Amino acid sequence: MRLIDYLRDRLPALIIGGVTYGLALLFMAAYRFSGEAVILLSLILLLGAVSAVLWDFFRKKSYYTSLIRYTEELDKKYLLSETLGKPDFLDGKITYEALRQGNASMCEHVADFRRENKDFREYIEMWVHEIKLPVASLQLMCHNNGDHKYAEQLKRIDSYIESVLYYARSGSAEKDYIIKPVSLKRTFADVAVRNREQLQELGISLSTEGLDTEVMTDGKWLAFILGQLMANSLKYGASEISVIAESFPDRTELRFRDNGVGIPESDLPYIFEKSFTGSNGRTQAKSTGMGLYIVRKLCRKLGHSISASSEQGKFTELLITFGKNDLHDVR
Repeated sequence: MRLIDYLRDRLPALIIGGVTYGLALLFMAAYRFSGEAVILLSLILLLGAVSAVLWDFFRKKSYYTSLIRYTEELDKKYLLSETLGKPDFLDGKITYEALRQGNASMCEHVADFRRENKDFREYIEMWVHEIKLPVASLQLMCHNNGDHKYAEQLKRIDSYIESVLYYARSGSAEKDYIIKPVSLKRTFADVAVRNREQLQELGISLSTEGLDTEVMTDGKWLAFILGQLMANSLKYGASEISVIAESFPDRTELRFRDNGVGIPESDLPYIFEKSFTGSNGRTQAKSTGMGLYIVRKLCRKLGHSISASSEQGKFTELLITFGKNDLHDVR
């Protein structure tokens, strides 16, 4: 807060004060006050007015400067009233009390929202676990009867159900994962086994390199991420999939590459956005646009990064980067 802004805000009061002082001079002239008395009284009034203005300005300046600074620096703006001290002037007290009550009301609404969100997430998780039982039974029946057509559709349904479960958990994934050394080779092997029938049916070849290494992650979440990447490769016409891991002093990079239809250059910046299907999703396969969105969300929760590169009609490559730290030397 600048002094010029403070004075401009109080300009009407200053004008009233000036008019009042002028009337006082007329009064003193009418009663024939001596010049010395007029000058002395004017100096006293001026000194008092200036002192009052400066005192009020500086005590408010300190408070409002802190208010502006905390507003700019705080990530969680609703903590503003908790950070600021209670001021000693009336309009500041009114502002402080309004902020405090607003913060209390907001916290109540947030608590209600969190409870509702938690209840909904728990219901979704319960529903997913319940629906998986009849789906698994139907898959077993199709397998026993040799009905591969229906089995394939049931597998797709199961994959979508699993995506719902992971999406529901991704909002609070930190409560559901355990970071520890995980073997890339074992995790990818499990994913390949789960998709073995489709890989064989479509004649897709797999090649791996450098997977004899461990990364700091959660194995269950990583398996889901790799499963989503493989599902995309199966969906978009790949005949070859290669998975290559390379270790560096500060990170491990995992490259998941296929020779499918590729991603148009115009779509590439948006493939991780929620519900983005792109031209491939509209023309070659029915897509929800949620797979890669969930993958990136989970990678961020786990502390990994993911990026994509592609050339339409030639290849698509997803790069997952796992960080290393000094607490655990990942081989």
